[in-house]
Amino acid sequence: MDKLIKEFGVIAAGIIGLATIAVLVSRNAQTGNVIQSGGQAFAGLINAAVSPITGGGFGSGSGSGFGGSAF
Repeated sequence: MDKLIKEFGVIAAGIIGLATIAVLVSRNAQTGNVIQSGGQAFAGLINAAVSPITGGGFGSGSGSGFGGSAF
Protein backbone atom coordinates (compact mmCIF):
# COMPACT_ATOMS: atom_id res chain seq x y z
CA MET A 1 0.00 0.00 0.00
CA ASP A 2 2.84 2.41 0.81
CA LYS A 3 4.42 1.73 -2.56
CA LEU A 4 1.15 2.59 -4.31
CA ILE A 5 0.89 5.91 -2.47
CA LYS A 6 4.52 6.65 -3.33
CA GLU A 7 3.83 5.93 -7.01
CA PHE A 8 0.86 8.33 -7.01
CA GLY A 9 3.07 10.97 -5.39
CA VAL A 10 5.70 10.58 -8.09
CA ILE A 11 3.08 10.83 -10.84
CA ALA A 12 1.48 13.90 -9.21
CA ALA A 13 4.89 15.59 -8.87
CA GLY A 14 5.62 14.89 -12.54
CA ILE A 15 2.31 16.38 -13.64
CA ILE A 16 2.84 19.47 -11.49
CA GLY A 17 6.38 19.87 -12.83
CA LEU A 18 5.23 19.58 -16.42
CA ALA A 19 2.44 22.10 -15.84
CA THR A 20 4.92 24.52 -14.25
CA ILE A 21 7.26 24.29 -17.23
CA ALA A 22 4.35 24.76 -19.63
CA VAL A 23 3.30 27.94 -17.82
CA LEU A 24 6.85 29.33 -17.75
CA VAL A 25 7.45 28.87 -21.47
CA SER A 26 3.98 29.92 -22.59
CA ARG A 27 3.82 32.89 -24.93
CA ASN A 28 1.34 34.55 -22.58
CA ALA A 29 3.53 34.02 -19.51
CA GLN A 30 4.94 37.09 -17.85
CA THR A 31 7.72 35.21 -16.13
CA GLY A 32 9.98 38.25 -15.85
CA ASN A 33 7.28 40.28 -14.12
CA VAL A 34 6.51 37.43 -11.73
CA ILE A 35 10.19 37.03 -10.80
CA GLN A 36 10.56 40.78 -10.33
CA SER A 37 7.48 40.93 -8.11
CA GLY A 38 8.77 38.02 -6.08
CA GLY A 39 12.09 39.80 -5.63
CA GLN A 40 10.34 42.96 -4.50
CA ALA A 41 8.23 41.02 -2.03
CA PHE A 42 11.31 39.26 -0.67
CA ALA A 43 13.15 42.57 -0.32
CA GLY A 44 10.16 43.98 1.56
CA LEU A 45 10.19 41.03 3.94
CA ILE A 46 13.91 41.43 4.57
CA ASN A 47 13.43 45.16 5.13
CA ALA A 48 10.65 44.49 7.64
CA ALA A 49 12.75 41.88 9.40
CA VAL A 50 15.74 44.17 9.88
CA SER A 51 13.79 47.38 10.58
CA PRO A 52 14.02 46.97 14.38
CA ILE A 53 17.81 46.93 13.98
CA THR A 54 18.18 49.61 11.32
CA GLY A 55 15.39 51.89 12.56
CA GLY A 56 13.50 51.81 9.27
CA GLY A 57 9.82 51.02 9.02
CA PHE A 58 8.01 48.59 6.80
CA GLY A 59 8.02 49.90 3.25
CA SER A 60 10.95 52.25 3.70
CA GLY A 61 13.66 52.10 1.09
CA SER A 62 13.79 52.43 -2.64
CA GLY A 63 10.79 50.18 -3.25
CA SER A 64 12.42 48.64 -6.28
CA GLY A 65 13.66 45.34 -4.85
CA PHE A 66 17.41 44.77 -4.57
CA GLY A 67 18.23 48.38 -5.36
CA GLY A 68 16.89 48.57 -8.87
CA SER A 69 15.14 46.83 -11.70
CA ALA A 70 16.74 43.63 -12.89
CA PHE A 71 14.89 43.69 -16.20
